[in-house]
Amino acid sequence: MSKSGRIGSFFSSKQIFAMFVGTLLYAALTTLFNVNQVPASGGLIAFRPMVAIPMLFGIVFGPVAGFVSGLLGNALSDYASYGAFSWNWEIASGLLGAIPGIAYFVISRTDWTKARTFARIIVLVVVASVVGTGFAALADYIFHVGFGPIDTAFAEFTSAGLTDAINGVIFTPILLYAYARAFGARPRKG
Repeated sequence: MSKSGRIGSFFSSKQIFAMFVGTLLYAALTTLFNVNQVPASGGLIAFRPMVAIPMLFGIVFGPVAGFVSGLLGNALSDYASYGAFSWNWEIASGLLGAIPGIAYFVISRTDWTKARTFARIIVLVVVASVVGTGFAALADYIFHVGFGPIDTAFAEFTSAGLTDAINGVIFTPILLYAYARAFGARPRKG
């Protein structure tokens, strides 16, 4: 499929279904894991291995599917867990899916099980973790969302960013490998 065909397919029925499934998976698992708080985060940051879900959906279905899965999944989870939303952290979770979604354009499906692909995915996952949590923590500081002091924002950034990066680096390649093996890593069809 041409790159213009890929861009045009972001809102096909397959893509919308992928966004729906990714959103529900991410929301359900995030809600379950919200009780597992990261020590020294003041009870603000949960241990989240499921960050690999929007990352995977971004890689497999494109940055829009990754962004929507992360944003809506986190919003549903926050509402179910806390009865409220935190717009900057919802966007941050969307970025966790959108940035690895760059792989949708630069890595062939037939290369998903190769070592060099995992190296590229790991770089995208770490960048997504830094950018996403950096955005949310900076917005907390600038707009006084939640907590305002810079040291609190920095603590959010380091604990959430490090946790998301570690979980993404471990689980995203595993999920991508499993997905590629299950679906044969066939080339995309138009």
